[in-house]
Amino acid sequence: MHITRPVFLDLWRIKLPIPAFVSILHRVSGVLMILAIPVAAVLFDRALSGPEGFALAAALFDSWFIKAALVLMIWSLLHHLIAGIRFLVLDLGLGLDRPVARATAWTALIAALAALVAVIALGGTFR
Repeated sequence: MHITRPVFLDLWRIKLPIPAFVSILHRVSGVLMILAIPVAAVLFDRALSGPEGFALAAALFDSWFIKAALVLMIWSLLHHLIAGIRFLVLDLGLGLDRPVARATAWTALIAALAALVAVIALGGTFR
């Protein structure tokens, strides 16, 4: 018995279904949150070290790069929360049909982006 395996598999040409895309983004958002913990801990320590440390930590938030990273972290938290709730519902056996799974995946993506816009608009952090 001879098994033929693909010699070349171009992952960029494979069109993933939207539930798979949401699953990958859920994992990516979890990794981003884990990687942000040490950075947040160092900034928190620096801010509590005294007036100079607080001024240094506060000055970092004036940079466009840090503001973009904050937007990414807020999205990461919101997407991970909403997609995680979706996965918990799927684990209960609800919404496993293909059309429902696609609809809830789109809902999770759109809800995370809408919540991000709402947090930015209501937060006033980026003014």
